Amino acid sequence: MTVKILLVTGDAAESLEVLYPYQRLLEEGYAVEIAAPAKKKLRFVVHDFEDGFDTYTEKPGYTWPADLAFDEVDPAGYAALVIPGGRAPEYLRNNRDLQRIVGHFFAEGKPVAQICHGPLITAAAGALSGRRTAAYPALEPDVAAAGAEYEDGDGVVDGALVSARAWPDHPTWMRAFIDLLRKTAPPA
Repeated sequence: MTVKILLVTGDAAESLEVLYPYQRLLEEGYAVEIAAPAKKKLRFVVHDFEDGFDTYTEKPGYTWPADLAFDEVDPAGYAALVIPGGRAPEYLRNNRDLQRIVGHFFAEGKPVAQICHGPLITAAAGALSGRRTAAYPALEPDVAAAGAEYEDGDGVVDGALVSARAWPDHPTWMRAFIDLLRKTAPPA
């Protein structure tokens, strides 16, 4: 039986933060399903760092189909959760079905990988209090408000939670997450 991993995202997610873990986990032999507010073609964005800008820039990115809607997800059927960043977490965090999904993974101690603005979702689900997490640096006050300790790192591991700041951290972030998965839920 193939081990399944759930990736939760929506429109305006960072293209690299969805597609890199998606493809990397497939490469490892996991089945990865993408859930979103609705089963539809999602429109991602590309965030870049350019000289002369005080913050990142945003350009249209790839499109990709969601496999299922949040209200269709039975989180018990998945061994781990991936939460990409981008702008999507700003609105996804208010989705009650997504909060239910995230709550399950933390309550069961299953591996969770989050990056960039992803901690906005885990904070809204009440799952960050007492933890250490990386996030996009501008989210440091949000992490503190959620009762967590912000860590400026590229592969922060706190128990079953693996986090990073943004897509430049992919190699360390995914290496740490896959190491954890190999111990807790090796691919079939």
